[in-house]
Amino acid sequence: MKAAILTVSDKGSIGQREDTSGAFLKQAMLDMGADIVAADIVADDYEAIRAKLIIYADIKLVDLVLTTGGTGLSLRDVTPEATAEVINRPAPGITEALRQKSLEITPQAMLSRAVAGQRDKTLIINLPGSLKAVREQMAVLLPVLPHALEMVAGQGHGD
Repeated sequence: MKAAILTVSDKGSIGQREDTSGAFLKQAMLDMGADIVAADIVADDYEAIRAKLIIYADIKLVDLVLTTGGTGLSLRDVTPEATAEVINRPAPGITEALRQKSLEITPQAMLSRAVAGQRDKTLIINLPGSLKAVREQMAVLLPVLPHALEMVAGQGHGD
């Protein structure tokens, strides 16, 4: 599996904040045996996010992109919009499950606008920027991720 991690953070992109959630995601993917093709940090900028997602999916041909950050209600939080523009098949069940689990922990989870979906054979999933929230949501996501990636790759139904 080829994976890319995209951290979306104004402060992180200029070195004013350590990227703990991106580092956690990178290690989680390495623990799954993934080849990390890219691990980048960009500012909360619609075009920068969109461009990275397209490069990962169309040029680097990764199987999975995990984004962290930029999913809240702030006017600078544009990760969901950039992701929605580049995917061609939404996967709302993924983010519904992640929000549901997070709601068991904090009511703040209802403020997430994260999206997930496919761009051809690449699965893109938005995660929060908080390390704590990323850890909680990855506990939900990791058990189903191998099967999801098989399905995205066109395997798993015996067709």
